[in-house]
Amino acid sequence: MKAKAFDIKLFKRILKYTKPYQFRFRGVIIFAIFLSLFAALRPLFLQITVDTFIKPGNKSGLLLYAVIMGIALLLEGLSQYYFVYWANWLGQDIVKDIRTKLFQHLLTFRMKYFDTAPVGQLVTRSVSDIEQIARIFSQGLFMIMSDLMKMLVCLVVMFYMNWHLTVIVILAMPILVYITRIFQRKMQAAFEEVRTQVANLNTFVQERVTGMKIVQLFNREKIEYEKFKEINQKHNVAWIKTILYNSIFFPIADIISSITLGVIVLYGGFQILNGNPFTTLGQMTAYTMFIGMLFNPLRQIADKFNEMQMGMISANRVFDILDTNEETQENGTEIAKHFKGNIVFDQVRFSYIKDEEVLKGISFEVKEGQTIAIVGATGAGKSTIINLLNRFYEINSGEIYIDSKNINSFTLESLRSQIGVVLQDVFLFADTIFNNITLNNPAISKDDVIAAAKKIGVHEFIMSLPEGYDYNVKERGVMLSSGQRQLIAFLRAYVSNPSILILDEATSSIDTYSEELIQKATETITQGRTSIVIAHRLATILKAETIIVMDKGEIVESGSHNQLINKENGFYKKLYDSQFSASV
Repeated sequence: MKAKAFDIKLFKRILKYTKPYQFRFRGVIIFAIFLSLFAALRPLFLQITVDTFIKPGNKSGLLLYAVIMGIALLLEGLSQYYFVYWANWLGQDIVKDIRTKLFQHLLTFRMKYFDTAPVGQLVTRSVSDIEQIARIFSQGLFMIMSDLMKMLVCLVVMFYMNWHLTVIVILAMPILVYITRIFQRKMQAAFEEVRTQVANLNTFVQERVTGMKIVQLFNREKIEYEKFKEINQKHNVAWIKTILYNSIFFPIADIISSITLGVIVLYGGFQILNGNPFTTLGQMTAYTMFIGMLFNPLRQIADKFNEMQMGMISANRVFDILDTNEETQENGTEIAKHFKGNIVFDQVRFSYIKDEEVLKGISFEVKEGQTIAIVGATGAGKSTIINLLNRFYEINSGEIYIDSKNINSFTLESLRSQIGVVLQDVFLFADTIFNNITLNNPAISKDDVIAAAKKIGVHEFIMSLPEGYDYNVKERGVMLSSGQRQLIAFLRAYVSNPSILILDEATSSIDTYSEELIQKATETITQGRTSIVIAHRLATILKAETIIVMDKGEIVESGSHNQLINKENGFYKKLYDSQFSASV
């Protein structure tokens, strides 16, 4: 949805976030009123000082008015301080609330959303776009409100002081307003392009930094550099367009202001020289200040409107995500305290892309405490079964049961807390080993982790690292080997004490030493639990009580290793002969 020049509906939605801070919101408005009143008093006091005290030579009166002007300046300074401080404070609190709401919303999205949404773009929305919303309040809305009130009060005082000179000023204002309006429209389009290019730049850099190993392994440095130059150039052009508009607008605004001042001086000067009693030297002096107080805010309103515009565009992008209905259907109410582990898939159909089924009506059963293996070629639908069991995606049709209850009847949190998963691609956070194992769960103590590590045989490996359990593995666990990361993942699953265990290709990319440790860990962790193993390693598959063979989204064979290996021209036998016979 493209943001309008000023979207009232969107603006009202932003203002709803001020409700918890109404006292501060009203306070900013009150200080804006005080600021406009005190600002308008300065030229008025100056006019009185010149005409009443300086021209007649009244020294005592001049000293008194100097003190009064000093007090007015002090009050104006205090009003300015509280106005700016509270406006920025309000903006940052609103940003905090929106960012919290956005992140909470992202946590509820289906995996389908993250399959297609660029990570860099989401980071831009969650950080820089939301930060720009704060400027609606700190640099936009309240500043414009303050300037408009200041201009209104100044005009009232000017009409009171000398309506002849005021008319001259007013005649020049529509020209500046018209030019300002053109400038706003141009800047709106330019700023929207800037935000688009910023998101593109963030997405590109994030992906290339994350995938730097692939870039260098395949000698793509020059190609990626040229692509970056192209994207960076578009970003540069977008910003230069905004600079161009500013470079044109502000000199024109200054010229109009200077011409108006010149006309005032010329007209007022002739009035004074001709002895007109309605125009005085004090008024002329005051009007040199009034013109700046009228034209500078009018000119700056365009700049502040740009801040509003940037904030509105950013808000529009953020609200697009908040309005995205990609949540998992959380319709379960029952708390899954502990599963026995009976799993049933009944005619389950599923597709990531519409009309392109990945699972084509599969049905199977896993009994309590049983270990089954699922094998098949890449793309057969093995990992999809795991995604559906955890409700990362919603099935097209069919039913999935655990302990004779549809998984949709359980709350997501309780369902996933009873299913432990070890993935092939282990993700570790830039944190300590202990925190990566417990995922900051306060219910799991360090003693619990150490006891579990000793039980599955990985304690010595962890203690061999600098700082042991407090060792920081850095971003994505780069300080550990793939096998070491896999061991951490096993321990993470074990300490969560799941009712059901899933090993998704968990031994497919590790060294022999790590495999031995994982084999021991697997024997320990699967005891007394229903386990589903998706693996290529022969040892893991041979120990499974039942092996399910999948091909193109369908179950083509099922049985024990001995049953399947003796099936002439069977799918499993072909897989065994082509992939596993060399390991025997």
